[in-house]
Amino acid sequence: MSGEAVPRLIVALDMPTVPEAEALAERLAGLPVCLKIGHQLAYTGGLDFVARLIRAGRPVFLDLKLHDIPRTVEEGVRSLADFGATFLTVHAYPQTVRAAVAGRGNSPLRILGVTVLTSMDDHDAAAAGYREGVAATVAARAADAAAAGIDGLVCAATEAADLRASLPPGVSLVVPGIRPAGSAAGDQKRVMTPAQAIRAGADHLVVGRPIAGAADPAAAARAILAEIEGVSRVAAPDAKP
Repeated sequence: MSGEAVPRLIVALDMPTVPEAEALAERLAGLPVCLKIGHQLAYTGGLDFVARLIRAGRPVFLDLKLHDIPRTVEEGVRSLADFGATFLTVHAYPQTVRAAVAGRGNSPLRILGVTVLTSMDDHDAAAAGYREGVAATVAARAADAAAAGIDGLVCAATEAADLRASLPPGVSLVVPGIRPAGSAAGDQKRVMTPAQAIRAGADHLVVGRPIAGAADPAAAARAILAEIEGVSRVAAPDAKP
């Protein structure tokens, strides 16, 4: 992916087995999407699968949400820096972000800081011991991560507009919890449609169940891509009718 634009649509391969993930990846072949591999798949042979995807020229998002003492994070990221993945997530705690940026070095790997998980609301944040609500916690973590040299942030679509207004333009906003109109929210609490999220300032959208669970995943992905393109054309200064 060096020198190429990263696809705006990221499809979560949240399956329990590699063969299931391979089947979905194959159905999406030829579409401009990035493929996200998280904990469930990574622990069942997913990293070998990631290597095969990268060799095939498919952009990959390693959603491992690293968080540990700084030295462990730095060494872990350094081990992954030349793996060939496009994105790697870490939790956006100050020590963790700085360690991840150091571990990335000059590699093309893009570090994304997870601000507050989209399954959490203010009640959940209070239960977890955060003194501030979700919005304030997101803003503080985002500002610190940007100052530390983060490449992008993972945030809810409901926070994207405020972050876009306050962050440097080079910091990408990656938004999960995307639900096309009519889709069930599931365990996500801060959600938007693809068009709403793009209008709010999201650079990349993460979509899982609405694509993976569709009768025709490729058609579902194409519909979301068309929605993204439609909003992007309207927002562009030189957009044509």
